[in-house]
Amino acid sequence: MAVIRPFQGVRPAKELASSIAALPYDVYDRKEAKKAVDFNPLSFLKIDRAETQFAADIDMYSQTVYDRAKDTLDEMRADGSFIQDDTDCYYIYALTMDGRTQTGLVGCASIDDYLENRIKKHENTREDKELDRTRHVDTLSAQTGPIFLAYHARPELTQIIDSVKLTAPLYDFTSEDSVRHQVWKISRTDYIQRIPLLFQEIDDIYIADGHHRAASAVKAGLKRREQHPGYTGNEEFNYFLSVLFPAEELKIYDYNRVVTDLNGYTFDEFLNLLRSGFEVTECGKSAYHPTCKGEIGLYGNGSWYCLRANPFLYSDDPVNSLDVSILQNVVLGPLLNIRDPKTDSRIRFIGGIRGIAALEEIVDDAGDGAAFAMYPTSMEELLRVADAGRLMPPKSTWFEPKLRSGLLIHLFEQ
Repeated sequence: MAVIRPFQGVRPAKELASSIAALPYDVYDRKEAKKAVDFNPLSFLKIDRAETQFAADIDMYSQTVYDRAKDTLDEMRADGSFIQDDTDCYYIYALTMDGRTQTGLVGCASIDDYLENRIKKHENTREDKELDRTRHVDTLSAQTGPIFLAYHARPELTQIIDSVKLTAPLYDFTSEDSVRHQVWKISRTDYIQRIPLLFQEIDDIYIADGHHRAASAVKAGLKRREQHPGYTGNEEFNYFLSVLFPAEELKIYDYNRVVTDLNGYTFDEFLNLLRSGFEVTECGKSAYHPTCKGEIGLYGNGSWYCLRANPFLYSDDPVNSLDVSILQNVVLGPLLNIRDPKTDSRIRFIGGIRGIAALEEIVDDAGDGAAFAMYPTSMEELLRVADAGRLMPPKSTWFEPKLRSGLLIHLFEQ
């Protein structure tokens, strides 16, 4: 059973919500984050990426930066930019993109559920990235970026959410990327009492996106436990900010790969090597986007190709049967000697939201290498991997739309 608790949300003043709400901290590099804050001084990035408030030569991981983030949040609470609800509530967060809406319940998940794998993972995390967000969470005594979780829909919970959505929202705005964001507060006592009971009937929760944020929130909570040896388990630091969506509403986009060299092979030599595992069809100048599982689009030397994986490459294994695994195990590793894609500087990962043209541009600018356009991993594949207790290769899934940070904050110590 999963524990999902209500909390006293810290949230923007109504008229400031659209200006404060920001994409997750890790969507931006340092220059992009700085540019975004310069353009919009209210952007929550000035808290999530507080180095944007300093000169470019400051170490973005210095304690001074984390302290500045805390000071900024405190100042915005003091001046009324942020307010805090005075009772424990759940919230609803709906995002609409390209005519498709996904609606999540906002509450706080248990770090014990995470540690005991009732909250299931499908991706490894990197310690250096965990350390950054752990220090951020610990310094602020707050989780500022929600974890994107998924669950199998429950009719009664859906009915509660749908009924609340008939009322006036706290926020309703469309961001610069044409995504509509709507937030409602659930304050009815009977709903607040019923929702945690419904989640107790749900055995498994899945991390869809935000593995590093989740791991960091848990580590910060465990640190507070060490500092409070008499903790009861009810303290707020035992829980972390989450938005839970029915898995059936979610869409995964492709996560594509670009390699900057071909390990000493000419492109024609590389293409011939691929024929041992794939049926190779030349598509010319027309960009090729895979139309089904088992297809990979290849771009190099100014042309596109369709790679159709031979059936013998697939098995019943939930990880090895993923298209991203086939690419890694058959092409990137043995042919291009990219053994660890998490650390190898010769590979880049490009979210499908950027489009196929971005792959051409990167390869053409480099003058060498190749791009691989992937068919999206499905939610069914993700759940199957997580249920098996396995992990996907890095950058297997790209979720859109992205949750905005700054709309709801969970303080775990006042």
